[in-house]
Amino acid sequence: MREPSPVSFLAALRFWLKLGFVSFGGPAGQIALMHRELVERRCWISERRFLHALNYCMVLPGPEAQQLATYLGWLMHRTWGGIAAGALFVLPSLIILIALSWVYVAWGQLPLIAALFYGIKPAVTALVIHAAWRMGRRTLNNPLLAGIALAAFVAVFGLALPFPLIILAAALIGWLAGQWRPGWFVAGAAHAARAGDGAPALIGDTTPPPAHARFSWPRLAAVLAVGLALWAAPMLALLGFFGWSHTLTQMAWFFSKAALLTFGGAYAVLPYVWQGAVEHYGWLQPAQMMDGLALGETTPGPLIMVVAYVGFVGAWGQALFGPDRLFLAGALAALVVTWFTFLPSFVFIFAGGPLVESTHGELRFTAPLTAITAALVGVIVNLALFFAAHVLWPQDAAADIDWRAALIATLAAVALISGRVGAIAVIGLSALAGLGFSLVSG
Repeated sequence: MREPSPVSFLAALRFWLKLGFVSFGGPAGQIALMHRELVERRCWISERRFLHALNYCMVLPGPEAQQLATYLGWLMHRTWGGIAAGALFVLPSLIILIALSWVYVAWGQLPLIAALFYGIKPAVTALVIHAAWRMGRRTLNNPLLAGIALAAFVAVFGLALPFPLIILAAALIGWLAGQWRPGWFVAGAAHAARAGDGAPALIGDTTPPPAHARFSWPRLAAVLAVGLALWAAPMLALLGFFGWSHTLTQMAWFFSKAALLTFGGAYAVLPYVWQGAVEHYGWLQPAQMMDGLALGETTPGPLIMVVAYVGFVGAWGQALFGPDRLFLAGALAALVVTWFTFLPSFVFIFAGGPLVESTHGELRFTAPLTAITAALVGVIVNLALFFAAHVLWPQDAAADIDWRAALIATLAAVALISGRVGAIAVIGLSALAGLGFSLVSG
């Protein structure tokens, strides 16, 4: 059987750029696309090596699909390969979201745009409900995990406890309970897939790790030092130019923390972003946050890119550089929050990749991480209820329910849970329904 030809850096660069523009469908769809292209079609990496890398990315905080692209790019073409793959996975989405955010804040009050978003908001509520249902079905497979989810819901809904405290408590419970019932916390790879046609892969099951993927303590120390410098330099620059209390500095600090709490995907960190951006800092209104989630769902790339929208709209609304430089403020804020959100993902891959390559056995979720995922189900349910309250009773909880919004939300939730309609189609159809209702009532 003919051995595969080496892949040039330029050829890989073209693939990663293309992937950045077509990576719709959330992490599951993005990972399936990479599997089809890299394992089955191009034979750049074998099935086992692909899943081995994926298992590592699944236990990291951050967007697992973007981290997987970074890992594979790094494995094939060293550090610059990882930087290219990870950055191109994000860059198209960043540019598109900046443009859409600009359209939203500049013309979002026009009747046509307002009517479309009237239909989109209930769809966003349905998307969050679907995320909680999907995560709960996969995770809550025993009474202890279900109890952790319920306790997390009570903690955030009834006690208003901060998100990081809930995560730390869940991790502690998982660690303690894992000593007692370890079988309750075993989870395998969630994205297993069959191999392609059996053709030999460029990076096969028995291919030894390349020189740059072999672990060494000096290299690990160097990666951590560079990562810390890349975080500290822009943070100190913001601090020096604007001061600690300035919005850009606070955004950099807040999203640095958010980047370390994104276990379970973008929907899992949204409650934390909501608490900070809407309730604590007041950068966005609740309706604006929901609109941003809808825009994030309709663009390629990781859903956590909604943070770019948060930065843009927050800086625009506060007119950080004056009323004549609103776009500059928004675009700079979007770049700042994107940098501080995604930088840790690159550090995790470049620092941990050699350790992962040194052991090709299957990695599993630890008990604390499984407990965290269970807690996230309860937190996301709370977020769904919060969204529903703002959509169905937009004026006052004592007022009559908005039956049109309730109808859109119900149909959207049924369509998503049935699995017959994708997120983008649901958002598009809901927007058209909102436009239709607006025309009928107008």
